[in-house]
Amino acid sequence: MLGLLYRFADSLRQHGRKQHMTPEHALGRRGEDIAHRFLQRAGIVIVARNYRLNTGAGEIDLVGWDRDNLVFIEVKSRQSEEFGSPDRAIGPEKRWRIIRAAHEFARHAEVPCSKVRFDVVNVVFGVPPSVTHLRDAFRTPF
Repeated sequence: MLGLLYRFADSLRQHGRKQHMTPEHALGRRGEDIAHRFLQRAGIVIVARNYRLNTGAGEIDLVGWDRDNLVFIEVKSRQSEEFGSPDRAIGPEKRWRIIRAAHEFARHAEVPCSKVRFDVVNVVFGVPPSVTHLRDAFRTPF
């Protein structure tokens, strides 16, 4: 029953997003909603969504706590895996932007680097959507 309510709420949210977002942006947000719920069920407490630096030079889709680790999560979504898994779209530039934003967030939260982790969640839309959680997907130089 709860799953049905979530799907209904997702449908309403997605309809509203299509009114003022590009289809790609709206689909990306839907992927973030699915990833958020998936991670919550896995025990990760989400504390921020779409965290951006003031300069706009970096953005993190989801930030959460997994026990005593602060986790920065990039969500990548695709309609299919025809061209490979969604995480393949994370290049060096995107990774650097995520790391910069994470460094700033962790500094403000006074979290040491040893307690920081970077994850990626792949969402492939289907019925039902396929979700893959890649823990510790990449390392940071800080």
